[in-house]
Amino acid sequence: MTATSYRVIAYNSAKTSDNKIHDDTVARRYGFGGGLVPGVDVYAYMTQPPVSTWGPSWLTHGTAGCRFNKPVYDGNEAVVSADRDAGDGNRLTLQVDSAGETCATGWAALDEDRIPPPSIHEIERAALPDERPPASLESLATGRVLGTYETVYAAATAPSYLAEVRELLPVYAEEAVAHPGFILRLGNRALTENVVLGPWIHVGSTVQHFGLAHVGDRLHTRARVLDNYEKKGHRFVDLDVIVAVDDVRVIARIHHTAIWEPRRID
Repeated sequence: MTATSYRVIAYNSAKTSDNKIHDDTVARRYGFGGGLVPGVDVYAYMTQPPVSTWGPSWLTHGTAGCRFNKPVYDGNEAVVSADRDAGDGNRLTLQVDSAGETCATGWAALDEDRIPPPSIHEIERAALPDERPPASLESLATGRVLGTYETVYAAATAPSYLAEVRELLPVYAEEAVAHPGFILRLGNRALTENVVLGPWIHVGSTVQHFGLAHVGDRLHTRARVLDNYEKKGHRFVDLDVIVAVDDVRVIARIHHTAIWEPRRID
């Protein structure tokens, strides 16, 4: 039985970003119909059903996974469906459909056992490079610790972020809570702040939440490379990412997968 169905008009928030896979002209060279709506924003749409179902509890001790199968394009309606798993009221199966295709699949669950957060020291703190090297097998070598990225979930920009991901749930504005889609964006930043990339694609993530971040909090993102491999002509990287408030209180752990060098078709 469908627990939630959520409809949103997708918006490409990254049209002018350095990642030209979000640019219409460049994306078409890779076989797409236009610039891709960022996967982290599609994930933001996918978080609406679990937060509607479980409220802020999911933001403090929930888990989720997402896989992006087809692009979502700017201006198209995206429909997020959420089905409760049979016999498990604390798990939802998620799917995003747009323009007649299944574009993303995933799941969300409420962790009633409250898995304790990892130690921040599981990933060493490192300085960001003064000059980012090009993405390569060497700069993204398996086991490499990446530079720690820092940012503030700022009061001045939080409303614009919520508008970008078309978020209308009141918890974020009324309780000044950082959006889980913004937390997942930090997985991207762990990559882009450490290496220079050409067009690249976020293809999936799993996320474990351990606590809330709020407007004004300084967020530190530590990351290391779990794997770097080739599949079907694409070069992939898997990252282990820990996000902490003030580099002390861990609020999320992310397994982040991206194609850092897509196969071209022209």
